[in-house]
Amino acid sequence: MTLDEEGLTYVPKRYVLPPSLRPDGTLCNTCLPVVDLSYLRQPLLRPQLIHDVHLACKELGFFQVVNHGIPLSVMDDAIEAAREFFDLPPQDKRHLLSSNVYDPVRYGTSLNHVKDKVHFWRDFLKHYANPTSTWMDLWPSNPTCYKKNMGNYTTAAQKLQEELMQVIFESLGLNGNYLHEDIAEGSQVMAVNCYPACPEPDLTLGLPPHTDYGMVSIILQNHQGLQIMDRGEKWHSVPLIKGALVVLLGDHMEVLSNGIYKSVVHRVTVNMEKRRISIVSLHSLALGKKVRPASALVNEQNILSYKEGSFSDFLDFISGEDIVKEKYIDKLKINP
Repeated sequence: MTLDEEGLTYVPKRYVLPPSLRPDGTLCNTCLPVVDLSYLRQPLLRPQLIHDVHLACKELGFFQVVNHGIPLSVMDDAIEAAREFFDLPPQDKRHLLSSNVYDPVRYGTSLNHVKDKVHFWRDFLKHYANPTSTWMDLWPSNPTCYKKNMGNYTTAAQKLQEELMQVIFESLGLNGNYLHEDIAEGSQVMAVNCYPACPEPDLTLGLPPHTDYGMVSIILQNHQGLQIMDRGEKWHSVPLIKGALVVLLGDHMEVLSNGIYKSVVHRVTVNMEKRRISIVSLHSLALGKKVRPASALVNEQNILSYKEGSFSDFLDFISGEDIVKEKYIDKLKINP
């Protein structure tokens, strides 16, 4: 049973978190970084952009991007397609229900409802996307706008990710075209999330504190709810900026940078008034392709600190572990 089907007026016991894991409302008010990608096309401002990205990645593993080139209409249409999918009657979505993390298209609830000791307040649809032409036939045919709207957005997000990776690599002192082909041919998983309005939001979370497995995640959201943790383990609420997209660094970027950049811990809170929809474009190298620290970033001052890992290794990890307790990145650290 998914959350959208239940129409609950209270939080069932299986969703109630232990007090230590509940959001306590304590948040920092610092201004979170916003990066203007139009600087890329202005030679005099480009060094400022690289510097801004370096600071944001080093201090938080997070920034928001504006002037990224994806039209607002493309983003709005993708959110609308997601909304229409979650609005479908249960019988029209059930054929996509799956607890198998290896399935290229799966609909589900919580994180892993088979393994989760406590459930989380979200329903999701996950599907592969790069190249769109390979995977689109497997995506939902209902609602009828889904393939077109989501296809336009996923293609644009993949292009944006390739541009962002060049900037991030330059900010590390690498050649902007480092791993260029692997990035272009890499894996893109779309996690389309629905966090229904919740009658008792203080008792539960949409998603627990975690890091993403890949290089970068690009998040489109229609309401606030995402929170990130800084290096001092303080929580910050990510503001909703019209037209902006959220960029999070994942575990594989931590590995590639040999720990210069860290993946960002984040969680999702829920609220009583609004259903929140987010579309997360998760980017990594191709399924079995290993990510290892860039040799240029390993030296006497910065000794080799991570083992190599792949998207496939991550799937093996989550199929066997409780990701609330165990972190994938810890398995890759040479001296945790």
